Amino acid sequence: MNEKEKILLENLTEYLETAEEAFEKSKFNSAVTLFFKAISAGADLFLLKKEGSVPSSHANRFRILEEKHAELYDILDKDFPFYQDSYTKKMDKESAEVLKEDALKVKKMSTE
Repeated sequence: MNEKEKILLENLTEYLETAEEAFEKSKFNSAVTLFFKAISAGADLFLLKKEGSVPSSHANRFRILEEKHAELYDILDKDFPFYQDSYTKKMDKESAEVLKEDALKVKKMSTE
């Protein structure tokens, strides 16, 4: 595992742990944001392993995933609106649970 992979995995793990803490305290906006950050870090780790580089932005990440890795793209595409909404709306437990499940799925995909 190279240094960049190590950092992405550490970030992914930290986001998941902190999201779980927020979730347990019913701080669902923070949980949604952090679960999505975990999903993004996992996607970047996946892309680093499969494509040899990390995208420079959300737009690039989405484009590469859409073109080459549909299963992962579908997860990000479905969850990104929750992340956006977390800035201006009150998130609920159900939304946070969806992102939690997806974050764990992406972690598994990115560490296989």
